[in-house]
Amino acid sequence: MALNKPDPRFTQSRKAHRNFRLALKMALVCVGVIWAIFIIDSVFGLRLARFGLRPGSVIGLTGIITAPLLHANFQHILSNTLPLFISLSATLYLYPKSAFRVIPLIWLGSGALSWFIGQTPSLHIGVSGLIYGLLAFVFVSGILRRDMRSVSVSLLVGFLYGSMIWGVLPIRPKMSWEMHLSGAAVGVLLAVLFRNWDRPPLVRYDWEDDDSVPEWYPEKDKDDFDLPDK
Repeated sequence: MALNKPDPRFTQSRKAHRNFRLALKMALVCVGVIWAIFIIDSVFGLRLARFGLRPGSVIGLTGIITAPLLHANFQHILSNTLPLFISLSATLYLYPKSAFRVIPLIWLGSGALSWFIGQTPSLHIGVSGLIYGLLAFVFVSGILRRDMRSVSVSLLVGFLYGSMIWGVLPIRPKMSWEMHLSGAAVGVLLAVLFRNWDRPPLVRYDWEDDDSVPEWYPEKDKDDFDLPDK
């Protein structure tokens, strides 16, 4: 597979560095909001988990919006923190234009699909559906775009979180595999739909724009392409 090389004047520019810092800040704010909700819920005993996603229930439809904001316990939110930060940062930095469409679509799409395929009665909470969706989006986007920067991030995501693929199977009790599967499916679909967005400018060499015939190129004989007599 031939890989394209992004133009260093773009990837190493001040604007690119600012965008990277902005992506980190935005991801940190999102993680901070989820932690703030968890702390407030824990301190005041609000039992916000009851607002999670309940598949097949009309009342449970509100969980499509609220479920990613809620976590069962400290271990639950802690295990989601770093993957969420990395996946959000990568999406916002590498694909800034599509990110503001992809993130809400994965958020809502993973919840809506889980509402249809989830077992009843059950309660689903946690941001893991969004994480699976973003990681799938980043991984597949890098493969489809075939530029070195995107593919490098895809390989890094695969190395760090490749084992999470088992999370889309119903092999562990009390794990929302429906949210994981739904998020991953939506992420892959969006990677295909937005494959032509956010493509960085590529390195171009002088000879690519030169249509002249080089001096070393052999001249063809006028009779080289004459057809033989019948």
